[in-house]
Amino acid sequence: MSNALRIARGRFGRVALLDMDRPLVRHAHPHCHVLLKVEGADTQFSVRDRLVPLTDESAVLINAWEPHAYAHDQTRPKTVILALYIEPQWLGYFRPNWAASHAPDFFASNVGAITTDIRLRTRTLAEAMVKEPNSAEVHEVLLGELMIAIIERFADWRAGPNSVRELASRPLPDFRIRKAVERMKATPGEIADLDLLATNVGLSRAHFFRLFETSMGVTPRVFLNVQRLERAVTAVADGTESFATIGDQLGFSVPAHFSRFFHDHAGSSPSIFRNVIQMSAENFETPR
Repeated sequence: MSNALRIARGRFGRVALLDMDRPLVRHAHPHCHVLLKVEGADTQFSVRDRLVPLTDESAVLINAWEPHAYAHDQTRPKTVILALYIEPQWLGYFRPNWAASHAPDFFASNVGAITTDIRLRTRTLAEAMVKEPNSAEVHEVLLGELMIAIIERFADWRAGPNSVRELASRPLPDFRIRKAVERMKATPGEIADLDLLATNVGLSRAHFFRLFETSMGVTPRVFLNVQRLERAVTAVADGTESFATIGDQLGFSVPAHFSRFFHDHAGSSPSIFRNVIQMSAENFETPR
């Protein structure tokens, strides 16, 4: 069964060392997301319905809000994956342009040929997380060096930022979609019926689903699940509440359904996720 070997969290976002042998459902993240193979079998992800290889020679590069799934081949052995979920504000400490990592085209391609340097830095960070789970400062330095190498190679960050004039010319999402998004962000656990949400914001089901995906780049279900997952990760990692309580707060009336949701999206059971988080005495700090 897939599970987390180590997890690190901080203002940078999240870094997970995952031992994977089962698929993950179609989902998205509000982060710049990079997947690197550490060891085991070559594998693949489905990004916007295109299969992208994850191997010793290639990384998977996923932009914020880009739908993807882990397409594990059940006939193959496990793969240890270093998964980076990086906040744009943290990247901005290194170079101001890197704060644009939340853009939908920060990575021009979903697959990139890695260098020997990136492969070695990936292995070094993974080993440091395993051997020294409490060495937050060491991990922070290694993560920063790895992200610098990745962005320098795969992102067109030297292009100038969007002008205010260009940004102002882009249409805002329909006000009814904005209203739905606000509700999903504010109370994801209270939205049990997306058809009802569509009616509440004044749209038919078909029009709501079509307009939402056009405006936000993901389906309403994927967007709602992102809100649930991010809250679940925080509650599981930082809190002491039972998983049944956390699940109930997020709209899962059956504890097993919450556990399955968490495993299918985060690549680990909530119990192992919490145990691994607690191995670290402190989180990463923002670079000064």
